[in-house]
Amino acid sequence: MQGVRRFRPLSDVGVRLELSTTTASPLAIDVEESTETRIQRLISENPVVIFSRPSCCMCHVMKRLLSTIGVHPTVIELDDNEIPALPSSSSDGDSSSAGAPAVFIGGSRVGGLENLVALHLTGHLRAKLVEAGALEGGGTVS
Repeated sequence: MQGVRRFRPLSDVGVRLELSTTTASPLAIDVEESTETRIQRLISENPVVIFSRPSCCMCHVMKRLLSTIGVHPTVIELDDNEIPALPSSSSDGDSSSAGAPAVFIGGSRVGGLENLVALHLTGHLRAKLVEAGALEGGGTVS
C-alpha cells in the first residue's frame, strides 16, 4: 500500500488516503499488520470506504454519486498485488463482487459501480447510508 497520508478533500468528493508503514503520520499503521487485516480494519472503522486503483474513472463516478447525496467516502488506492486481499461478497458470486473498485457501506461489500448505481436507482442507497451512520436520516436526495 502506498504511504499513509491524508489529503485535503478532492473537490468535495471525499478524502484520499494512501497506505504505507510510516510512523510520521497520525494515521500511521502497525507495520506488523497484514494487508488483509489492514483492509478489514479500514472497512470496520469507516462507514463508507471505496477501494480503488490509481486513476480509476469508475471510482470517480462512485465518489460523485455519493457526494451528491451528501456522503464523503474514505478512498483507499490499492496496488495491483493488494486487490486480491479485498473481501468478496458472500451473497453475490458475480464478477462485480471481485476486485476494485469496490465500495463498502457499514462494513458490508456493496460491490462495484454497477451495484452502487442499482442501489441508488431502486431507492435503497440512502437507507443503507443512514443505517451505516454515513448520512443523517431525513432530507431529500439532490
